[in-house]
Amino acid sequence: MFREKRELRIPGPTPVPPQALRALSRPLMGHRTEEFSSILMRTTERLKRILGTKADVYTFASSGTGAMEAAVANTVSASDKVIVVVGGKFGERWSELCRAFGAEVEEIVVEPGKAVDPAAVEQALKAAPETRAVFITQNETSTGVEHDVESVARIVRDTDALLIVDAVSSLGAIEMRMDDWGVDIVAAGSQKALMLPPGLAVIGVSEKAWSVIEKCRSPRYYFDLIACRKNMDKETTPFTPAVSMFYALDQTTAMIEEEGLENVYRRHQDMRDMIRAAARATGLELFASDEVASRTITAIRGDSTFDVEKLRKRLATVYNIEVAGGQSELKGVIFRIGHMGYMDRIDMVSTWAAVELALNDLGRPIEIGAGVKAAMEVMSKCEF
Repeated sequence: MFREKRELRIPGPTPVPPQALRALSRPLMGHRTEEFSSILMRTTERLKRILGTKADVYTFASSGTGAMEAAVANTVSASDKVIVVVGGKFGERWSELCRAFGAEVEEIVVEPGKAVDPAAVEQALKAAPETRAVFITQNETSTGVEHDVESVARIVRDTDALLIVDAVSSLGAIEMRMDDWGVDIVAAGSQKALMLPPGLAVIGVSEKAWSVIEKCRSPRYYFDLIACRKNMDKETTPFTPAVSMFYALDQTTAMIEEEGLENVYRRHQDMRDMIRAAARATGLELFASDEVASRTITAIRGDSTFDVEKLRKRLATVYNIEVAGGQSELKGVIFRIGHMGYMDRIDMVSTWAAVELALNDLGRPIEIGAGVKAAMEVMSKCEF
């Protein structure tokens, strides 16, 4: 087989469309030119629509974690009380970032594979009304779970606390309505559903958040949102932007708008439903329930009939499909299939065909084609 042909079915990086790849190869331009400013402003307006906001949006040259750090550095001062929803590795990252800036962290720990009960957030806020911010992950890729940000926002928005959301693995695939829901800061990254290589971080900032940012005592320089606001008023950035990545962002945000956000969200939901139906038909156990299942990644349990890590290796080396394993205590327990960004429904059929073949290669009793048929049955009912 063609070894250079690799199908990424991991939670990032994800496949990059040819339009964006071509854009990345364009000759560079000066980042202080009117031409670059037009790209900056055009992509920023599109990102606002994807975020569901008319508030400020900024883009850094960093991974999505850079946007997360910016969210903390600009709002959390030493000794501030914060509440963090921890349901996996990326909820843990919020805790680690907040502690790095000296915050007093109260964790709401959620069992892996489960979503947070908004009532738990409400109770935590009542117990600590001085809370500076509530941090939550919209889509926890380590467990394949979505947290109900809209319901949590309904609780937080009537308090003095900010609601700060990690949407790194959800923006551009799962609905985000900052203004309507009352979300104050959203952090995201380029290498997921925005269909780009790693390298850009996106952050949306509400008016409510600015009242906290302007009083925050934490040190920051590169990730200073006040500097970003001053420079955006002049249609530029405080530091050198990733010019080539903006070329590509111009392409992928245009692609999202051409498809239409509702159609994008439906496609991701359909891909999730296809993989879940295929797993069930193959006799595999899903890690998260239907009610909280992620629309961008599906976690599937291994069992005594096959080794999860051997399955992943077989898929990568024989069928050129890369899926993710579990992290920390879930390593060797689950494998995860990403379905976000530049993928479509038919990709899920071929992906599951490879999973079935790899399971068969490993000697697991399997009815070849059962999962593929189930996926196709879901697809046959999809709206295109």
